[in-house]
Amino acid sequence: MAPLLHRPLLLALGSAGLLAASLLLRLPSEATPTPARSAAIGPGAPPALPASLPTSPAAALLALPTLAGLPTAPDGRHYPLVPADPATTANLLAGVEQALRSSATAAADLPALGHQQQVIYRRLAHRLQQAEAVRAALPERWRPVFDRHIRARREFLAMHDPSRRPTNLPAWRILQPEAPDNLLRYYREAAAATGIPWQVLAAVNLVESGMGRIDGVSVADAHGPMQFLPSTWAEPGIGKGGDIRDPRTAIHAAARYLVRRGGLQDIRKGLWGYNNSDHYGRAVLEYAALLKEDPSAYRGLYHWEIHFAAATGDLWLPVGYNQSRPVAVTTWLQATPVGAPPPGSSGY
Repeated sequence: MAPLLHRPLLLALGSAGLLAASLLLRLPSEATPTPARSAAIGPGAPPALPASLPTSPAAALLALPTLAGLPTAPDGRHYPLVPADPATTANLLAGVEQALRSSATAAADLPALGHQQQVIYRRLAHRLQQAEAVRAALPERWRPVFDRHIRARREFLAMHDPSRRPTNLPAWRILQPEAPDNLLRYYREAAAATGIPWQVLAAVNLVESGMGRIDGVSVADAHGPMQFLPSTWAEPGIGKGGDIRDPRTAIHAAARYLVRRGGLQDIRKGLWGYNNSDHYGRAVLEYAALLKEDPSAYRGLYHWEIHFAAATGDLWLPVGYNQSRPVAVTTWLQATPVGAPPPGSSGY
C-alpha cells in the first residue's frame, strides 16, 4: 500500500491584529475617484467601510475597501479588509466574483481581487451567523458559489485542532506560480492521459501548494507543487525519474497516482490515497465541482495567496517570503507587518 503523501501545506492556512495599506485599483481607461474617507478605528474595532458598493466589474475594481495607514507589500497591496456589515460584504463579494469572471478586468487587477475573495471566504468560514447573513444578502447567482467555498473551507478547518496552532512559521519560500494558462494546459494534458478530471488536479494543486506558490517541505517530508513523498515519487510509473518540483511533471504524476489509488472507479478513494481524510476529499471535490460548474472560477482560485493559521492569527505570507528555517511569528511580523490581518479581517 502506498504511503500517505502528507498533510497538505495549505491546510495550515487560517488572524492577528495589526492594521495592514491602502490600495486603489485602477482601470486603465478610467479616471481614479477619490477613495471614501474611513471613520476612525478604535482599538480592536473593524474598519468603517462604505455602506454600499457598486457591482459592475469596473466599479468593483475601483471600490475594494481601503484604509489609510495600512502596511503594504512590495507590490503595493495590503491585507484585504472585510466589512463588518453583512450586506456590505455581500455587495463587495458579488462585485469581486463578477469582476474575476469579466473579460473587461485588467490582468494586473486580478491578484488583489482574488485575494479579496479568498479572505472573505476564510473569515466567513469561521463565522456561521455572519456567513448566513452574507449569503442571504447575495444575489442568487452567487449563492451556489458561496456554498461551495464555505463548505470546502469548513472541511479543512475540521482537520485541525484550533488550540494547537503553531507559534512558528515554516521554512518555505513563496514564489510566483507558473502562468495560469500553462497550469491549465498541464491539468488538461494529464486529464486526457489518465481520465482524472482536470478540475480535481487543479483543486489538489490549489490545496497542496497554492498552485505552486509554496516551495518547501511539509512536516511529513512531502515535496513539490503536488506534495509527494520522495518514496511515493520513486514508485514505478509515478515520478518516472522526473523533477518532483517541476509543475508539469508533478501534475502528471499526481494524475497517475490517483489512478493507481482507484480514482477512476471512485475519485474519493483516489483522494483518500492522497490524504487519509474524508474531510480532505470532500474539500477538494467542492473546489473541483465549482470548477466543473463554472470554469471561469479558476481565475479567482489561481490568484489566492498563501495564508498560514498561526496562534496569533491568519497570517498572509506574500511572494518573497523566504525562510531557510522556522521563524517565530512575532519576529517575522516585526519585519513584515503586512502579514497580520487588519481588525475585522482575521478569520478567527
